[in-house]
Amino acid sequence: MLAAGVLSFTSWDLLSPPEWIGFNNFKELISDRDFLNSLRNTLVFIAGYLPLVYFLGLAAALALNRKFKGSLALRAAYFLPVVTSWVIVALLWKWILNPNGGLVNSALSAIGIQGPGWWTSKNWSMISVIVPSAWKDLGYVMLILLAGLQAIPPEYKEAASIDGASKRQILFRITLPLLTPATFFVLVVSLINNFQVFDQIWIMTTGGPEGSTSVVVQQIVKNSFEYGHMGYASAMSMVLFLIIMIITAVQIRLQKRWVNYE
Repeated sequence: MLAAGVLSFTSWDLLSPPEWIGFNNFKELISDRDFLNSLRNTLVFIAGYLPLVYFLGLAAALALNRKFKGSLALRAAYFLPVVTSWVIVALLWKWILNPNGGLVNSALSAIGIQGPGWWTSKNWSMISVIVPSAWKDLGYVMLILLAGLQAIPPEYKEAASIDGASKRQILFRITLPLLTPATFFVLVVSLINNFQVFDQIWIMTTGGPEGSTSVVVQQIVKNSFEYGHMGYASAMSMVLFLIIMIITAVQIRLQKRWVNYE
């Protein structure tokens, strides 16, 4: 991190010695359309991914927060994609969402609907990345929320039920408020991880079509190892680091207003 911070003030092509250029890299970033577009795409990805993975993970955790035949097998099945390589997952979903003969478009065609271009279409490419990302991480979110649910003392729900509270009231007045520590953890970790989204983008779309899925880390990699602009890439990484640090600090600051640790 310290080396990246120093390099962000230099011009370095990985071959010749670094040349000190001060804040020039950061000044250039302000007007770099590719970088600004990648930052916007990263925010769009997070805005689509985070609600999807959280609510699906919450639904799965609530469904599996009880003992029944096959519950352990279902938990393992949900968690399996988490430990699967992104290369395998991305290639699998690239085939599923293939516009020509892919599983989804073939199913749509069978009922008379023409499927979209998915990862080959500028309008659908980001959705084509968000859905596999949420699918892969759903098991992790489910596991954290399930642990949070099992940490809630059953006496609270029993007392509320005796007092005549409905299942809906118990969910929204007891379960979800007491689940806020686990929710807070999921939000913080997910935001940190997904500001650094890269693998699925690189494998499925390489940032295309027309830059519609280009993200910040991809721009850092391209400037570092394709263009030989290591100093400029380091400046990008420092900007990304500052964004993540500020957002995380704000989340930690605001947790007092909504997270219930009692």
